[in-house]
Order: sequence, then C-alpha cells, then structure tokens
Amino acid sequence: MILENKVSVVTGAGGGIGRAISVALAGQGSSLVLVDSLKSELEDAKRELAAITSKVETFETDVTSETKVKSVVGSTLRTFGTIDILVNCAGIYGPIGFVTDIDSEKWLETIHINLYGTFLCIKAVLPVMIENKKGKIINMSGGGAVSPFPRFSAYSASKAAVVRLTETLAEEVKEYNIDINAIAPGAVNTRMLDEALAAGEAAGKDFMARAIRQKQEGGVPPEKVAELAVFLASSESDGLSGKLISLLWDNWREIPQHLGNVMSSDVYAMRRIIPEDRGYNW
Repeated sequence: MILENKVSVVTGAGGGIGRAISVALAGQGSSLVLVDSLKSELEDAKRELAAITSKVETFETDVTSETKVKSVVGSTLRTFGTIDILVNCAGIYGPIGFVTDIDSEKWLETIHINLYGTFLCIKAVLPVMIENKKGKIINMSGGGAVSPFPRFSAYSASKAAVVRLTETLAEEVKEYNIDINAIAPGAVNTRMLDEALAAGEAAGKDFMARAIRQKQEGGVPPEKVAELAVFLASSESDGLSGKLISLLWDNWREIPQHLGNVMSSDVYAMRRIIPEDRGYNW
C-alpha cells in the first residue's frame, strides 16, 4: 500500500489507460478523483473501483475549460483536503489523414484537449502541491512525440508539446519537490485504436498494417502502463523529474539506483542530436 493516504486525480479515467491507472492507484491505497467527458464510462469505472475502495469521486468534465477544471480541484480539496498526484490521461487522436484533407478546427481541438487540457490541470493543482512542497504529476506522451507520425499530425504535435511542457514545468517547480514526468506507453489497444482502424486508408497503409496486427495480437496491456504510473506516483521515484519514460524500452525499475546520473544527463529527454554526438566531424 505504497500510496496509502494519498489523493489522486486522474483525467481520461473512464476507460483504457486512465481506468487501468485508476485501478492500480486505488489498489495501492490512494483515494481517487476520476475525471472524464463521458458519464457512462465514469459510472462503469466507479463500479469497478467499488470493489477496491469507497474513496472515489467522479466528475464529468471538459478539461479544456479552465473554470470546470478549477471546480474539480476545488471540490477535491473540500472532500479530501489535498491533492498529491495528478495523472493526465485525457486525449484523442483527432483528425486522421493527409494534412490538406483534414478539418482544421478538429486539428485545433486536438491541441486543446491533449496539450491545453494537460496544461490547465497542472496549473490548477500546482498551488496546493507548492504549498505542501511535494507532489507527483504524470503526463501521457504518445506516437509521434519523438519521431514523425504521418497522417496523425495533430496528435503527434500535441504529444511532442506535452513532453516539452513536462520538461519545462519540471524545472520551474523543482524547488518545491514536485516531480513531473511523462510516459510513452507503447501501442495499447484502446478506443483510439478502433477510431484509427475506422479511418481506413486515411491512416496510411503502413499504420493500418501495424494497427491490424496490434488489434489481433492484443497490444500492450494497459495494466503494464499502470505499473509504471504507480512507480512515478510513489516515493520510489522521488527526485526523478522532467523525463519521458518509455514503458517498453526503458529499464525504469532500475532508475532509482542511478538517479544522480540520470538527472545530470540528457537521457530520457527530447534533445537535438548534433554531428558530434554521432562521432561526425564536419
């Protein structure tokens, strides 16, 4: 019960990765505040969590509304007295297709949900974390954050921006012992995958081939992503901040043993590679 007496707010908590993380946090003793835009999924999630804990509140909320986000935080503080952990899982793929064919307003909506929504939630919880001089914030990266993701330009751009936002805010709040990190979860079978499959040819042949294979093989279990989230939410990861941690490629369980080296280097970070880094002497 490494999160006993902690209070966690999870956005996008109704399904997929968000729900799996909520279940894992509750299983480690945390009180839960579940936030989602879909009431039916929130109710399903609360019923599932009822078998683990009675300390659950739900809010049907649009994370792109600063007023509504502030209201969730205010209600959480009135009910639980504090906020120790924020997990930003609310996100969408947005328009899928060649850049000249997609809807510009839908493109901007994706930025609003994935990036602006993440920013608003962080901004709203930081005052209490700063006052407490401690806190854990976990953001979700995704496909295209560190490499091109053709035909998913809005999603890719927003997720890359989330990583840089993570790095930047981690530097801003490090004096308050607040750790902010991002997770690269890998290919998880969620509702978003079904939406991409429904897009058909607009998603591109290469992506469709990977997506069909992922659907058939099962993809990364969301429960595995939740294990990494629990690690980042707990005292086990104290001092690790401003990093993008890949569930699949990084030996994250060993990071605490090498924390000094990790935090003094550019590993697990978005950086420009210059010729000297590759051994070139142009």
